[in-house]
Amino acid sequence: MAHAKLRAPELKPADYSTTFGEFVGIGANGNLFVDGCDVQVLAEKYGTPLYIISENQLRQNYRAFRDAFQKFYPDTEILFANKSNNGLAIRHIMNQEGAGGDCFGAQEMYMALLAGTNPKSLVLNGSNKQDDELEMAIANGLCINIDATDELDRIVEIAERLDCDVDIGIRLKLDLEPLRNRTGVAMHGPGTLKQQSDSTKWGMSREQTVEIVNRAKSMPRVHLKETHFHLSRMSNDPADFAVMAREMITWSGYIRDNTGWTPPCIDIGGGWTFGKWYGTGPNSQLDGPDAPKPEDYASLCAAAIKDEAEKLGLPLPKLRLEPGRALSGPAGIAVGKVGAVKTGTTKKWVNLDLSTNHLSWAAVLDWYYHSVPVKNAGAKPTETVDLVGPLCNSDELGPHRQMPELVRGDFIAFLDAGGYTESSAARYNAQLLPATVLVSGNTAEVITEREQLKDVAGRFKVPPRLLAGSFAP
Repeated sequence: MAHAKLRAPELKPADYSTTFGEFVGIGANGNLFVDGCDVQVLAEKYGTPLYIISENQLRQNYRAFRDAFQKFYPDTEILFANKSNNGLAIRHIMNQEGAGGDCFGAQEMYMALLAGTNPKSLVLNGSNKQDDELEMAIANGLCINIDATDELDRIVEIAERLDCDVDIGIRLKLDLEPLRNRTGVAMHGPGTLKQQSDSTKWGMSREQTVEIVNRAKSMPRVHLKETHFHLSRMSNDPADFAVMAREMITWSGYIRDNTGWTPPCIDIGGGWTFGKWYGTGPNSQLDGPDAPKPEDYASLCAAAIKDEAEKLGLPLPKLRLEPGRALSGPAGIAVGKVGAVKTGTTKKWVNLDLSTNHLSWAAVLDWYYHSVPVKNAGAKPTETVDLVGPLCNSDELGPHRQMPELVRGDFIAFLDAGGYTESSAARYNAQLLPATVLVSGNTAEVITEREQLKDVAGRFKVPPRLLAGSFAP
């Protein structure tokens, strides 16, 4: 018997006195809420450190991008960047919404397939793909975006062995000359947007792309499907993304003129941002209330694609994009519990059981993650403190934060922490990785179990000779 497809639910934003998102805000009792759940209650029940994800906020964020791009460019498909949050439950939610996915490595691909994602809506990216991941992609029908000169031959060999056809795309090394004097985000290194892009390992040159296309055309098992590029988090100016989208079409014209093949689809990757009225942290330079919205990106990118295609006499391609942080980031928070509060001659430190193991970007961007107390979340700040974790390094989660007085046992939440937190969490100092709770309305469910000591110690092995040296008589 065929299973009925679960219909994606209607979304009704919650009613908060202060809103941090459609489904994150301050509830009637003054506490921080995720959807219909009091975060104070969740932290007491499930323990800390804790990730909390709003299912409805994740759906809301996806629909904002989908609707914006399809308004200006109807033939658009959204591929969720699985790396930003690769939980199985998250992938199921994206499946129900109709999202495809961007996969890096066999593990991300396996998780997406395990969740029942349509393989034809998945792409495999990566600059150094291993045989096992190529085999998994080919056997399951994913599109593989080529990013190495010998990759095509390896793909064909595996396809022949498996007796399978294979879909391929090509990751491009765009020129981006108009961005030569545009500066980007410091976390991506020095230089202009063009210099940053030129210095990365990604992409094939024009000549390499033409060679791959011409060779692939003569291979009966190979089906050319798309070209791909990822500007990354180098800029949040939608005009920069429009430059990139236009050049994807410029390259389509070059490929057509030199191979006779016109890419039927372009994938313009991720790097899309979101803005908050409070910024995503103090002194936020990128993600404040003036940050672009999905419609800003969509309108400019769509116009650039259409204009360049008309100039070159090209048909309009299908458009794919790969938002990750913009979808998962605002859907989650991270919660820590206050321990020691320590006052020095020039500073006051508030220690938490949450660490930069769990919020890795906090270690790189000292302004990132807006923090609020969970109880009486709207309380006016009375002092400047450094929010720090328990690691043996400085472990600064939030330096110079304006907070109300905090005491041992209080809970602190870091907002917009649903992306690149759990998926990049570390075990430095043998810390156990947190649990994750998914909230929908008044329902809260664990979707990632909290690690136990056996999970950390279980990977280690002591050779018998060392055991003998320690314990033998």
